[in-house]
Amino acid sequence: MKITWKISESDEIAADVENGTNLMEAAILNQVPNIVGECGGNLSCATCHIYITEEWREAVGEPSPFEDDMLDIAEDERLESSRLSCQIIASDELDGLVVNLP
Repeated sequence: MKITWKISESDEIAADVENGTNLMEAAILNQVPNIVGECGGNLSCATCHIYITEEWREAVGEPSPFEDDMLDIAEDERLESSRLSCQIIASDELDGLVVNLP
């Protein structure tokens, strides 16, 4: 499946991602800038903060209550579309997903 990380209006990284991989791991493997994942995907740092594009928000779903709390400590501005990429698991339903970096 394909995931695209939009770094800016004119710069993006697209990669094939294996089903079952969380998007933080995929971002790190594909050298997406500003995705750090200090906690290794254990939902304790908010260094993998992303924004889900409007057309994908329903498919991706809402954050869990704990993720919601963690988003409050994210370094970048929290938006309604904010998610932690470690909590989004690649699946066929998300093929073509586009996310924005803060």
